[in-house]
Order: sequence, then C-alpha cells, then structure tokens
Amino acid sequence: MNYSRHEREVGQRSLRVIGKTAKSLEPSGIVTLTTDFGEVGSYVGQMKGVILSLARQAAIVDITHSIGPQNVRQAAMILDEATRRFPAGTVHVAVIDPGVGTARRILAARIGSQYYVAPDNGLLSLLASRYEGNVFVELTERKYWLPEVSATFHGRDIMAPVAARLLGGLAIEWLGRPINQLHECVWPEPALQANRIVGQVIAVDTFGNAITNIDRDHLPDVSSAPQWKITSNSRAAVAFVATYGQAAVGDLVALCGSSGRLEFAVVNGSAAKEFGFEVGDEAVVEWP
Repeated sequence: MNYSRHEREVGQRSLRVIGKTAKSLEPSGIVTLTTDFGEVGSYVGQMKGVILSLARQAAIVDITHSIGPQNVRQAAMILDEATRRFPAGTVHVAVIDPGVGTARRILAARIGSQYYVAPDNGLLSLLASRYEGNVFVELTERKYWLPEVSATFHGRDIMAPVAARLLGGLAIEWLGRPINQLHECVWPEPALQANRIVGQVIAVDTFGNAITNIDRDHLPDVSSAPQWKITSNSRAAVAFVATYGQAAVGDLVALCGSSGRLEFAVVNGSAAKEFGFEVGDEAVVEWP
C-alpha cells in the first residue's frame, strides 16, 4: 500500500488523546483475529483474504474463533488477557458484533502499545481501563474500506481492510474522527468486607473452570489460605491450591489461574459439567 508522505509522517506526530498525548507505533507486521464465527464456514477465510490482498506480507494469528455467539463480555476478557502479550504495534481485529448494520460505531484504537479495530460495543472497555493516553477514532473514511460494504459483514468489508491499512503504516487519525468516550461493558466489582469477599462467576472457560471477578490482589495473605472458606452457591471448594496437582482427581478446588482471577476447578474434570457452575453464580471467600 502506498500512502502519501503526509499520511505516513502524520503518524510520527503526537496525537491528542484523553488527558495526554501519544505517538503512533511502528507496525509489527502482525494482525490477530478474534471472532464468534466458529470453525465452520468461510467468514474467517474471507477476512484473511482481504487482509493479505492489501498487506501481502502480513502475519495473521488466530486468537480464537470460538467466542460464544454475540458474547461481548467473554470476548472483552479474552482480548484483555491475550493481546497484551503481542509485540508493540500489532493490529488486533475483534468481530463480535451483534449490532452489525445498525448505527453502532466501528473504532480503530491505540491502547497501550497495540492497535485495535472493533465495534464500539464494550469489546475494548476492559483493556482501555488499564491504560492512559489511549487513542480512539470512529471509522468514517470510506476510502480505506472495501468499495462495496454489505449490511451484515463489516468484519470483512470495513475492519479487515482498515487493519491492513494500519499494518501498512497509515496513521490512525486518517481513518476517521476522534472520539473521547467508549461504550462500556458492565463489569461487576466484588464486595470487599473485613473478613469476607463476595464476588461472582464472570466466565466459564473451555475446561469448565468457573472464573470469578475476585483478583489475587483482593485476597488476604496466601499463608492464611488453609483457614479460608471458599464457596459458590452452596458449593464448597475442598481447598485453595496453587496448582491442580495439589489435590486429588475429582476434587473441587479454588485457585488463582493464569489471568490472576480466583476460579473454581475440578481436578482433571469440569466444574461446569460436574457441579453446574454458570456465569452469575455468587462466589464467597471468608477467613477468621
């Protein structure tokens, strides 16, 4: 892609953002895809074809296409956990878009050291809360989209070509008009009491582990863990453990997973299948 010298050089200037300024990032050459398309059908392949048609050398990484249909909160958590691990300047495309074809906005964003292209439906709100100096642009410049835009596949016709433009070095501010407020997902906060934390299950992963909104930092000193009582809707964990191997096969345990959140798990099993854990279940940690 050949952009004018002005279009490229503007990316080296400081951009006005919420509260601070930030400079554009050097593209890494990597594009990631996160969708709820599943593994059947041509949707993912069509998006990759558009990206490669405009950025032949792009390295495309699939984060996941197994987000639950229209499950914006699940996708927001996965974007938060996964995309921060990529090299600076990576472009992340997220297509979980129940409002496709409506007046909802589509955004390009710089959050932390990464670029994002996604609908403005809460997908980026968890990530954005981690950083200051973020840049958000509503995609309005149609010349950077495909010539024909369908009403139901903006991932292919708008987001994929915009991701390729960012990968090619186009400055984010050329893609549309800046905005200063995102659509927010509602993220429930745990109630912190003197000797008790009351939270809830906010996700169930592919292993059937029930992940809560209680972070490691919320918990007391782990040396007191043998005295903790950890329950969820009358289900009591056998113990708080550091890893699954510290309990017997089939035990329901509590531990802090790789995301840093407290979760309920069955050793070599599924807490969701065997104990019926669901999103929204109460989770309580108590200590003397």
